[in-house]
Amino acid sequence: MIQHTLTVPENLTNERFDAALAVLLPEHSRARLQGWIKSGDAKLNGNVVKPKEKVFTNDKIEINATMPSQVSFEAEAIALDILYADEDVIILNKPAGLVVHPAAGHHDGTMLNALLHHFPELSMIPRAGIIHRLDKDTSGILMIARSLTAHTALVAALQARTIKREYFALVQGLIISGSTIETYMNRHAHQRTKMAVIEDGKLAITHYRIGERFPYHTLLRVSLETGRTHQIRVHMAHIHHPIIGDPLYGRLVLPKGASEEVRTALQNFKRQALHAHQLGFEHPTTGEWCEFQAPMPDDMKALLQALKA
Repeated sequence: MIQHTLTVPENLTNERFDAALAVLLPEHSRARLQGWIKSGDAKLNGNVVKPKEKVFTNDKIEINATMPSQVSFEAEAIALDILYADEDVIILNKPAGLVVHPAAGHHDGTMLNALLHHFPELSMIPRAGIIHRLDKDTSGILMIARSLTAHTALVAALQARTIKREYFALVQGLIISGSTIETYMNRHAHQRTKMAVIEDGKLAITHYRIGERFPYHTLLRVSLETGRTHQIRVHMAHIHHPIIGDPLYGRLVLPKGASEEVRTALQNFKRQALHAHQLGFEHPTTGEWCEFQAPMPDDMKALLQALKA
């Protein structure tokens, strides 16, 4: 049960009721606050009013609202690699092969199920605090909001593009220099499991720079300005340098003249060689800039070693 008795301060006079509440209760989303107003859980001077009602200095606001569980999935004792945790934020290193959120074909055994086991309070946070996702076979760093305040702030930061995300991507072919890819993306017209570069899609911006060059491949450091589904995978394929091991947007290419060790390493790598390496954001409570890194996983390290040889 959420209960508040608030007095409208002078600086909010003549504001809309929902706008004033958003300032007074920043831990809650605007949509949730508007829902409380419409249902009568948030009253102004004892009356049920509309969200657009004006408020004035010393008006009284009463809130009596129930916060139901935000997720209906079961907790499961699945191990998590927790890099950092405080009262507001959890930073995880997700292994390849772990699905982030339950969906068709993956109703359990996901990172969300594991989060509910390790942090039961996340059942009260939308999507168990998951702010952004990684594909099943992409490894690396993920951020979880542990409080409603953090969830509201981090979702806003993601929409404002102030969260910095950098990936390691091992791609086919030689790339001479870094660049930016800017296209529009949407669901593929015929293959619904795929995304595609398409004119009437949503803006997608990817920056990349050279990490290391190999005889037939390039390791890139990729940063996202937007966060579309499969964005890096689609963009790399779009410039004809698909990610090694990507089963959806690329195909296995064994370079002519490559050693048997390289050929074997490429044949045995069964996922996209993509790893979310670094995450930077402004802490939702302290306001301090935070940066975290997830070390490159062993399978990608072994593939790089083979390519170097």
